[in-house]
Amino acid sequence: MNQEQFKNTVFIHKDKLFRFAKRILVDDDEAFDAVQNVMMRLWQLKDQLLQYKNMEAFCMQSVKNEALNRLKRDKVRADFVEQHQVVTMTEHTVGNTKEIILEMINSLPEKQRLVMHLRDVEDYDIDEISEVLEMGESAVRVNLMRARQKVKEQLTKLFDYETTRIYSGKK
Repeated sequence: MNQEQFKNTVFIHKDKLFRFAKRILVDDDEAFDAVQNVMMRLWQLKDQLLQYKNMEAFCMQSVKNEALNRLKRDKVRADFVEQHQVVTMTEHTVGNTKEIILEMINSLPEKQRLVMHLRDVEDYDIDEISEVLEMGESAVRVNLMRARQKVKEQLTKLFDYETTRIYSGKK
């Protein structure tokens, strides 16, 4: 594989890879470094890449593994929990729903968070998510359903609370 083929088959996925790594690692710099490391490794293995039938899934899987290794090695997980502990919903207003939803998604268990990101943000099909995360399709569906249900329950609680607060005249 030459440089032009590499650009057209592997490098074109860099933006998706970055977003996926950022979803796992949270930090932009960590995500950028993870994608860069994967790209360097893939370039070194460029002659062996032609054996993979779905290059995008292979790249996503590689980034996922790199990101998870970084979480373990650098203890980013501890920082993530400290920085992104779920803030009590009473401090939020209904006006910043997008931030609240993203915070709720970030508070989900890892598999649910990744499945929801790939399906609802990256718009992957269930079979593609199954391949990227090395999970069965039924497990992907279950995790997606549970993640959506949890976010829905949290939003319902928040909006019910806000409605009660607004109509009772409390701040």
